[in-house]
Amino acid sequence: MRPIPPQRHLFDIPAEIAYFNVASLAPSLRAAVAAGEEALRWRAQPWRIRTPDWFDTVERRRSLFAELIGATADGVGLVPTTSYGLGVVAANLSAGPGDRVLVLADEYPSGIYTWRRFVRRTGAEILTVRREPGQSWTDSVLAGCDERVAVVSVPQVHWTDGSLVDLDVIARRAREIGAALVVDASQSAGVMPLDVTALDPDFLVTVGYKWLLGPFALGYLYVAERHREGIGLEDNWIVRERSDDFAALVDYRDEFQPGARRFDAGGRTHFELTPMAVAALEQLLAWGVADIAASLLDVTGRLERAAQARGLTVRTGRGPHMLGIKVPADTRDRITRALSEAGVYVGPRGSVLRVTPHLHTTDEDIERLFGSLDAAM
Repeated sequence: MRPIPPQRHLFDIPAEIAYFNVASLAPSLRAAVAAGEEALRWRAQPWRIRTPDWFDTVERRRSLFAELIGATADGVGLVPTTSYGLGVVAANLSAGPGDRVLVLADEYPSGIYTWRRFVRRTGAEILTVRREPGQSWTDSVLAGCDERVAVVSVPQVHWTDGSLVDLDVIARRAREIGAALVVDASQSAGVMPLDVTALDPDFLVTVGYKWLLGPFALGYLYVAERHREGIGLEDNWIVRERSDDFAALVDYRDEFQPGARRFDAGGRTHFELTPMAVAALEQLLAWGVADIAASLLDVTGRLERAAQARGLTVRTGRGPHMLGIKVPADTRDRITRALSEAGVYVGPRGSVLRVTPHLHTTDEDIERLFGSLDAAM
């Protein structure tokens, strides 16, 4: 791994803005914006769009994401959101009375709502694990994993403060008890190394507009080979075999395109947005995820030391790209407003200020953050 110098020139962020809220919404790359503008002009003249254009760039996007997580293109479905992807997952898993779905406390709402519907349908129940003082998320999950657990649904890092979850350890335990492993990688895909071939989760979902630096409405679903004969949420035309033969679309077919494509959402082509996602994924692969992680670990390490020098508590055992700085609950919103007025953007989550930089972050941004924090405190 090698540190990457700041890449501010590749983002459209004014010098007076210090943006530390990538975990909420990433800034678009200049290259992605340019690709989107070109796509809009192209889409304005639909006579220029040919049959292969409905498929080729989509497959490029699928392949790039697959490379990012150590998968093959056949293992990736294209979904609009995490909730859609989790809906596919829930439709293809089973449980019954006495079974449990294990989730983390204070997990992102989309997963919780999905599993609530799942247990209403199946008669199972949700097991919410919490960390005891000094306990890691990994240990808390392992403590809850017994033979009653049918589904383990966890992230790679907790979305509120970046606390790590050791997926390798949990995957081994899930296999021992025969539970399905579902990973929400929305806060880690593209910024932390992740190899689904080695990890072998049953499913993995992620949005594209956070650490993948892409646009809204383009997310991803990895499906292990053992689940690729399952059912999608839709019965759309484009996932069927020979869907590229427009003249024969009324020759209705039951057969699907290979692999996880059967789980793709309708309208997956997204002429206007897909080139933006492709440009972002290409840049991430050019940087290298391991190098991105190493670079951001250096940045968040400097942020952590600066916070601790001020007597502030920082959550330990975190990912390389996220920092949770604890502040008094009754001052959190006031501090957040003061920071934004100074051009500094963080994410208040729970009892912490969630600070999430990327390769656009500079020394000046760090100085602006703590100068503004000092004034606000």
